Amino acid sequence: MAHEHLDDVKTYLMNLQDRLCEALADTDGRGTFREESWQREAGGGGRSRVIENGALFEKGGVNYSHVFGETLPPSATASRPELAGRSFHAVGVSWVLHPENPHVPTSHGNVRFFIAEKEGEAPVWWFGGGIDLTPYYPVFEDVVHWHRVAQTACAPFGEGVYPRYKAWCDDYFYLKHRDETRGVGGLFFDDLNEPDFETAFAFQRAVGDSFLEAYLPITRRRRDTPWGEQEREFQLYRRGRYVEFNLVWDRGTLFGLQSGGRTESILMSMPPLARWEYGYTPGPGSPEAHLDDYLTPRDWLAEAEKAGVSA
Repeated sequence: MAHEHLDDVKTYLMNLQDRLCEALADTDGRGTFREESWQREAGGGGRSRVIENGALFEKGGVNYSHVFGETLPPSATASRPELAGRSFHAVGVSWVLHPENPHVPTSHGNVRFFIAEKEGEAPVWWFGGGIDLTPYYPVFEDVVHWHRVAQTACAPFGEGVYPRYKAWCDDYFYLKHRDETRGVGGLFFDDLNEPDFETAFAFQRAVGDSFLEAYLPITRRRRDTPWGEQEREFQLYRRGRYVEFNLVWDRGTLFGLQSGGRTESILMSMPPLARWEYGYTPGPGSPEAHLDDYLTPRDWLAEAEKAGVSA
């Protein structure tokens, strides 16, 4: 693969970072993103942008990185051992948003591109990424809206694309040690290199471009919902689950750390505050117990159609 394709992807991703930060700061209304550029000793670097203590976002980050090296780290070759020993380029944008109001969901997304090369052999390339939503006080209509936008983004690429990547998201963002999903899912895809570069790249753009349409309407609906100490304490407790997933299961965190990326940028995804409580169980019938109904995979759009719910 010619490296002009890598340049095309980099141009898109840097523009996506700009667009996300502009729209998110505008939605926040008070906070602004500060930027830090960084370089990696082994090759490459990036630009990290963080918003803190805004009117909406207690903490959020939108990071762009392009790292390269002579050998792929173990996290990248665990499922593809045939790539061991290849040099690589990895470029991507990742973002995580932690609103202060417990009624506004946390959300995460990323889109990335890899090329792995070895002298005398054809380059191996693939796209990956996705978007997912983690509410603490979920509202069915919000979840339906989120998944309808995801389905619409996938629709031009085939009827089976949304169900496949929705299921992959449910499987990936799953805390095995808790026997629960991290949230209500969305889309997750990896190792995408079919049917050709142009189509795979177009799909990556569709996913990245869909995020604001999926997320911002939910923030506008819930940002003024009243909350107090009980809601805040539950939000911080559930944020602990977010930390557990990122540190125990997330391949992106492992890749960043194993490849010598900037630790501050990699751990940007962590919430500013979280808590753990031994043996905590929400009271039966409480708003907090309502979340349990949302932590197993469900066909949200089929349920919405059956119930006549529009979002």
